[in-house]
Amino acid sequence: MKRLNYFIRTTLFGGLLVVLPIIVLILILNWMIGILTQFVEPITNILIAAAKLNYIIASAVSVGIILIAFFIIGLVIKTRIGKFTFGIFEENVLKKVPFYKIIKETIIQLFGTQKNLFKGVALVDLYGVGNFVTAFITDEHDSEFVTVFVPSGPAPTAGFVYHVKRQFVHKINYPLDQSMRTIISLGVGSKNLIEKYNKYYKTD
Repeated sequence: MKRLNYFIRTTLFGGLLVVLPIIVLILILNWMIGILTQFVEPITNILIAAAKLNYIIASAVSVGIILIAFFIIGLVIKTRIGKFTFGIFEENVLKKVPFYKIIKETIIQLFGTQKNLFKGVALVDLYGVGNFVTAFITDEHDSEFVTVFVPSGPAPTAGFVYHVKRQFVHKINYPLDQSMRTIISLGVGSKNLIEKYNKYYKTD
């Protein structure tokens, strides 16, 4: 009976590991398609009315037009004049819009090449009793405090910001992406993170 229960549990868990990621991927793709549809719908309707195209072709052309527009904007921004003009516009207009800077830095962190949103990984003793949480350093001040973001698993975009005394923040030379992976996996794979802490901070 125990073997049967073990077989059923492991088989069920194995099936979940295969199916759940696919379901999550489908949900994310569905969400992204929904957002993309809202952008392309007006262009699609114009193409259907003006060029008498069917919906699928008109939608494909609309997506192509948007991608070309992104490419042209990126090309212009790469030029000296474009970079200068956008810099003035961003400084005088966009940065005055609430949350613009946060959104931009988050997008750069997730998709860009400039990994500058987080300044490092740390194990933080929030309450000074030896119970550590995985945190990402977001700002270091000219004082005794360090600002950290403590994500909540398995959704690392949610969490809390703490201003912690420097003595309780143990910065670790560990890759950001691997640390983020331990958050998403609810702590699985944290062994190397703890070993880094033990190597540099733990005293016998």
